[in-house]
Amino acid sequence: MVYLNFTNLDGETQERLLSVSKEDVESRAGTELRQFAETHDKDYDALLEEEAMRNLYNYDFVFNM
Repeated sequence: MVYLNFTNLDGETQERLLSVSKEDVESRAGTELRQFAETHDKDYDALLEEEAMRNLYNYDFVFNM
């Protein structure tokens, strides 16, 4: 097994994982994030991307080779 963090992955893999992470964050906290964005006059998509990146850095990626 190989243990990597998000920055060790190639660009294509990072984009795919970021997309999956965005979907995960949106399903778990999309409503609250949207309300926060509206209340504080922030860009929802930018907030979603930031939260998705934070979400990714909480994981260790393990690959079987």
